[in-house]
Amino acid sequence: MILVLLALLALIVYYFGTRNHDYWAKRNVKHDPPVFLFGNNFKGFCGRQSFTEVANDLYNRFPNEKVVGYYRGSTPELYIRDPDIVRNILSNDFAHFYPRGLGRNPEVEPLLASLFHAEGDLWKLTRQRLTPAFTTARLKAMYPLVVRCAERLQSVARAAVARPDACDARELMARFTTEFIGACGFGVDTDSLGNEDSHFRNIGKLMFSRPLPVIIRHMMWELFPPLRSYIHVFDRKLGEAFFSFVKNIREVRQCKPSGRHDFIDLLLELEGKGKIVGESIEHRNPDGTPVTVDMEMDLKMMVAQVFVFFGAGFETSSSATSYTLHQLAFNPELQLKIQLEIDEVLRKYDNRLCYDAVAEMTMLSMAFKEAMRMFPSLGVLNRVCARPYTFLELGLTVDPGVKIVIPLEALQNDEKYFDNPREFRPERFSPEEVKKRHKYVYLPFGDGPRACIGSRLGEMQSLAGLAAVLQVCSVAPAATTKRVPPVDPRSNVVQAVKGGLPLRLSVRGQ
Repeated sequence: MILVLLALLALIVYYFGTRNHDYWAKRNVKHDPPVFLFGNNFKGFCGRQSFTEVANDLYNRFPNEKVVGYYRGSTPELYIRDPDIVRNILSNDFAHFYPRGLGRNPEVEPLLASLFHAEGDLWKLTRQRLTPAFTTARLKAMYPLVVRCAERLQSVARAAVARPDACDARELMARFTTEFIGACGFGVDTDSLGNEDSHFRNIGKLMFSRPLPVIIRHMMWELFPPLRSYIHVFDRKLGEAFFSFVKNIREVRQCKPSGRHDFIDLLLELEGKGKIVGESIEHRNPDGTPVTVDMEMDLKMMVAQVFVFFGAGFETSSSATSYTLHQLAFNPELQLKIQLEIDEVLRKYDNRLCYDAVAEMTMLSMAFKEAMRMFPSLGVLNRVCARPYTFLELGLTVDPGVKIVIPLEALQNDEKYFDNPREFRPERFSPEEVKKRHKYVYLPFGDGPRACIGSRLGEMQSLAGLAAVLQVCSVAPAATTKRVPPVDPRSNVVQAVKGGLPLRLSVRGQ
């Protein structure tokens, strides 16, 4: 009996370890030969190669292909190298590729009911109701809080000048963006700038850390689909922390908007309106019209949206701003020009940051975009084929469930589209240069219906933070600064660098 069970178990493992491994060969798509169980992703599963490093490697090793095949375990993935095909996937043929494919089971991991992870109708209904949180009027209303956080950032930056060791720009900007998200999103003072060991900063670190147990659980989730209803990949402390936070602030506000017009207020407004109703993206009536679907903005859904608002709000912006400072440290002449522009613009506004002032800092904006080109916070974009689709350019048909990966960083650093791509040249983002380029070779915020909903908020807080630092301080390489920061191979959706981004700060004019 034991031998029979062992044989049965071996057959199950063999099945899940080899199924679909002929998928790309049958379709004449170039790919590396897969190995049992891991497919092509052994290094990725073991935390030895980040998601973006995998994509960059494939992109660069198959320069003559429009698409490249890959196996993440037994799941076939298609990596897209052609910007015209990218446009079709993200925009023109979005109905075939609306799932993102990064979520897991929200019944097991409730935080993954967030806008970023949700799929199908859950995503569509959530998106249509959260969009009003990011209007120009709301962003302008937030700006006094932005300025308050920026002024605190300046004080911390000045204090860092006196420290004998280098300042980790990555950590400095993470503390700023955490404080900003707390103030503007939730109406709370996280004290992350005043306290390096603040509660919210520690939660932020926990969100994006990938210790060995998390790597193992994620690998098991990917490799063995029957186990997915039982595997909780995220650290449970995260869910507990966010549920406690949202429940408390909801009770303080007595389940109704407080008048602060922040993100929590918006969620409370939605809760008060009852069911969210809309047209289905997944289902059709017999006559072809969309089925009407609905959802509740209950406590569980609110927690999931707060989770992603917090994570996306602080992590991606801190990554982009710190990398901008890193590049300016190695380009002092350009840094000085940007500082002089900041000075000139602020003189019009009594030397105070404001929404209109930052909007006039064109050189700073171009430098920020160039930094995001070279090292985007999300190095890839993910989609999943939702219904059979034929790539007419290739004569290739793929089935539902095939994952699509757009190697964003590789596209943005391809010399075919950007001359001498490893050179930091903000002028690439002058209006004239932007017009010359294919739109779909620069996508730090994605594109199409699933483009980043908070892109304008992210850019607003990022430019304000950069202007605040550069107004009072200059940055230069420290003794421990590496010209090309090494990527943390354990980083997953959002890229991270090993060892931070150490820089030397000095007070301007001294």
